[in-house]
Formats: sequence, structure tokens, C-alpha cells
Amino acid sequence: MKEDKKIGVLIANLGTPDKPKKIAVYRFLKEFLSDTRVIKLPRILWWLILNFIVLPFRIFKVTKAYQSIWANNSSPLLDISLKQTKKLQEKLKGIKIVLAMRYGNPSISKSLKKINKVDELIILPLYPQYSATTTASVFDEISTALKDWEDIPDITFISRYYFHKNYINALKNSICDFWKQHQQADILLMSFHGLPQKYIKDGDPYYDECLKTAELLAEALGLSKDKWRLSFQSRMGRTQWLEPYTTDVLKEIARDKKSVQVVCPGFSVDCLETLEEIAIENKQVFLSSGGDKYQYIHCLNDSDEHIEFISQLILENIGKV
Repeated sequence: MKEDKKIGVLIANLGTPDKPKKIAVYRFLKEFLSDTRVIKLPRILWWLILNFIVLPFRIFKVTKAYQSIWANNSSPLLDISLKQTKKLQEKLKGIKIVLAMRYGNPSISKSLKKINKVDELIILPLYPQYSATTTASVFDEISTALKDWEDIPDITFISRYYFHKNYINALKNSICDFWKQHQQADILLMSFHGLPQKYIKDGDPYYDECLKTAELLAEALGLSKDKWRLSFQSRMGRTQWLEPYTTDVLKEIARDKKSVQVVCPGFSVDCLETLEEIAIENKQVFLSSGGDKYQYIHCLNDSDEHIEFISQLILENIGKV
């Protein structure tokens, strides 16, 4: 690598409303749910459903959920992502690191403008498993933003990293550290964000990559098959989604009077789906079903080992094009 070669890195995540207010949440949800990668229905039909059914009926519940996790005048997803970016920048001196959100702020187009004079650009969506609904959507937005660039640099797009041994080790060590403080529960439940089953049938590799992630993590932890489960959360609508559903698995574990610890290996940063849905809402599902003890193990967030892994992942991909 040339000493004077300028390198830029764009770290991307899904996004968050600017404020836990109805208008801000409405704006965020509309942008998110208008993405054709996320909702694959005829546009006119979905426009009617979104604007006259989904948004009017979901806005109050979702706003309340965001209000329950909002802290320090910021969304946890944005706050932690900014900490990640700062730590990465301190670790990778000489490389320009910027943060972008697929929906909301900071936008991909605005963040790219901060690194528009580089020789090499690395795009890292912080989604360990690939899905067209997340990773490919970031790629689409990057492509749209770059249409205005006269001089496009060499680009490396990191589409997945679930299989990386250092990612699995970081997850393992995080869980082991939790066990040292709280002991090990009867069951470790690995909950991933769900997807409509049809997307998998159409060729999205997400399910297989989630399954492989869970198997690699269970192996690293030395867990027998009766000590861990895999599930999928955040189902929306009435269509068939990936199974088993997290709520169903929790009810089953509760009926057996067993304790459970839940980890979310598909999320790199704690967000609404982990802090509210898993840590609060699903805990009530478990306890009200007769469960004994329920604990949530936080995402890797801006932990030292996570930052070290992301740094190495970036360095491994420099000069690949």
C-alpha cells in the first residue's frame, strides 16, 4: 500500500428516528418501510397499506417503544454507533472513518461527502449476516449516492462476516464474561431478526447464515444441543416468517420451568429490537408464561474486543481491489 494512499471507511447501520416523537418516528418508519428491498409488494398496493393501515396503527406503539429506551437525549443505536466510530478512528489513525445510517441521520449520501477524496473506499455494513433487506439495501443507497461522483475510488464492500473466527470469539467471550457474573442459565437462546419465509425461498441466504452463526457460537462455547436454541423475532404482518418465533420458544422454555439467557448475534449494536423487544417485552412473555429467570446479554456494541475485531476486518480488506 502506498504511504500517501488515502483510505476512507464508511460504517453503516440501519438507522433510528431523530427523536422519540410521533412525527420523527413516522418519518423514519415511512422511509424504512418504503424501501423495496424491505417490503416486496406491488408499489401501489403497499403505498395504500402503508399510509392508511400500517403507519396510522403502528405509530403510537412504536413511538412509545422508542421512548422506553431513549437515554441521554439520544437513541442507543446512534449513541453507541458514534462511540464505535470514535474508537475506530482512534485505533486506525490515517484512515478516515465515518458513520452512516441507511434510514434517518446521518444519511449515507451526506456521510460519503466527508470522504469523497480518497483513493480507496471500504464499505462495512455492520450486519454480520447478509440479507437483501439490509446489506443489499445499503449497497443500493451507496450506488445511488455515487452517481454524482466524477472520480469513483476503488471500492471494497464487506457483505458479511458471520463466519469470521474473531467475530465468533468476541461473541463467545462476551457471553462467558456474562456467565462469570451471573452464572449460566439452563438455555442460551440465540434470537435473530426475522424475515418473511418467501424471501428465503426467493434466494436470500440469511437463514442459512443465521443457522451457521448459531452453530459456530454453540461450538465455541462448548454447548450441547440441549443447552441452546435458535429463534427469529420482530415478525410483522400475517405472512409466514422464519420459524421458530422467539416468543413461541420462550413460552416453551417457560413451560419447562427453565431459566433462559437471550443473546442476539445478528445485531452489532443494541437498538429497539434488543433493548425493548427482547429485554423488556419478551421478558414479560417469558415470565407471564411461568418462566423462572430471564436475562438479556447485550450486543458487542463498542466493547474493546468488538472494536479490535472491526479494526482487523477493515485492515484485512485494504488493498483487495
